Amino acid sequence: MPLRLAQQWFPNMFHTPCSSADGTAHFLARWGKPLSGQRRSSCKIRANRTVGLALFVGVWTSALTLVADSAEPANMRAVVDPVSGCIDLLEGDRPVLRYNYRTVAPPDGVLDKVSAGSRKYARPRGNYIHPLYGPDGEVLTEDWSVDHPHHRGVYWAWPEVDFGGARGDLHALQTVFARPTGAIELSSGETSARIEAENLWQWEDKTPIVRELTTMVAHHTTEHGRYVDLMFQFTALEEGVKLARRGTDKYGGVNVRLSPIKGLQLIHHADPPTAKPRRAWSDSLGIRSGGTGSVGLAVFENATNPDYPADYVEYPNLPWFQPTFPKAGTRYELKKGKPLTLRYRLWIRRGGRVGEAEYKTHWRGLNETKPREPRS
Repeated sequence: MPLRLAQQWFPNMFHTPCSSADGTAHFLARWGKPLSGQRRSSCKIRANRTVGLALFVGVWTSALTLVADSAEPANMRAVVDPVSGCIDLLEGDRPVLRYNYRTVAPPDGVLDKVSAGSRKYARPRGNYIHPLYGPDGEVLTEDWSVDHPHHRGVYWAWPEVDFGGARGDLHALQTVFARPTGAIELSSGETSARIEAENLWQWEDKTPIVRELTTMVAHHTTEHGRYVDLMFQFTALEEGVKLARRGTDKYGGVNVRLSPIKGLQLIHHADPPTAKPRRAWSDSLGIRSGGTGSVGLAVFENATNPDYPADYVEYPNLPWFQPTFPKAGTRYELKKGKPLTLRYRLWIRRGGRVGEAEYKTHWRGLNETKPREPRS
């Protein structure tokens, strides 16, 4: 089923803060009782103007029809949290991750802790993963940090976005912002749960300049841990949109802001240019918030990504790491009708550093599997 825009019918429904109790109450009073759909094994959410009662599904779409393949509960589920409106991926009753699709406002008390010079970065934002959970419920990511309030779990953003002779900062939430359209699709199953979501990058929160399709798939846990696959497609809606890292040689791309870690280890590997295949990965290890044993969170790159393998950037003092995009010294121009596609795999598991052979096995699992393309 094609993704459909609901914002054309109710354009003001998508900026209610996800964490705002007042915003949630306002929606419920206006649109009716929430329906979580948590016992659906496979559900799709679509806009439907003929339905009289609006259903609560994370973003406030005009009205929604829930289409289920089965009433039996699935092992891996994509559900909408009835309180926050965010989308959760679950394995049984255990949380895997939360996708903050709607705009998230600063929690109470955060602004008081942020320095006056940094408060401009503590902006309402959405389109990111937090929390990302470890195998025993550990919180692996950090959101609303006092030192960098724009850091937001796992997020995909660039500090230099050029358009119309000006420069915005999607990373630090200045001038250009990713906003939800309401076009989402959720599916659940025995071995994986999936989210497909559309956002528009809006210049000055007005002019759409990029269409973004995000796909995330959480796989069931095995003896080797859990995978979360991420795929992003970015298509220009206007001419002259360019992406770059900070100063063209520092951070930018898929960012991972980690929760505090005891015994932190950050690891990066890239095969030499002559290697065939040429493999690359990054890993973070240590005892996470709420945990007692070491947990690993690794990032594998797909070799089809432009400029593969990416430069690696880390800031252990935060802690924070990432595979960057694009390559140093360049600005990547997005084109109309020609999407930029970036693919990654997160590997989450108990334990410490593994041998190189095991990293290679997991890299191969990502790169030898053809992903399902997102719906247009």
